[in-house]
Amino acid sequence: MKTAMRARDSARLSAVRLILAAIKQREVDERKELDDAEVTSVIEKMIKQRRESIAQFEKAARKDLVDAEKFELGVLAGYLPQQMSDAELSQAVDAAVSEAKPAGIKDMGKVMAVLKPRLAGKADMAKVSALVKNKLSG
Repeated sequence: MKTAMRARDSARLSAVRLILAAIKQREVDERKELDDAEVTSVIEKMIKQRRESIAQFEKAARKDLVDAEKFELGVLAGYLPQQMSDAELSQAVDAAVSEAKPAGIKDMGKVMAVLKPRLAGKADMAKVSALVKNKLSG
């Protein structure tokens, strides 16, 4: 936040303040200090909201709002751990499938339950879900 203030980067400063406000709100709601995993989940939720907003703004042809949301998305992504590559994701899904031994697509929840704690903050869970679905249906 201080770096953005010193650089007079008002857009970045605004995005950082949004992150801090969301974290503080969750701390107040839950009456505890958040650990790193919980902060990561707050940021992931904010990223998901930005992606949904971008889709809605693109449908409404609001380029100005799309650009603002994409900028915030970039700032938010900078505070997450490095994302896993597609090959690493595929390996993780294969390992979880062999570990959970699902009977079919109906056991997708078992596989996701194994993957979620391992991949939290390292991968887009929607993408992981699609990979698991393809693996189980194929």
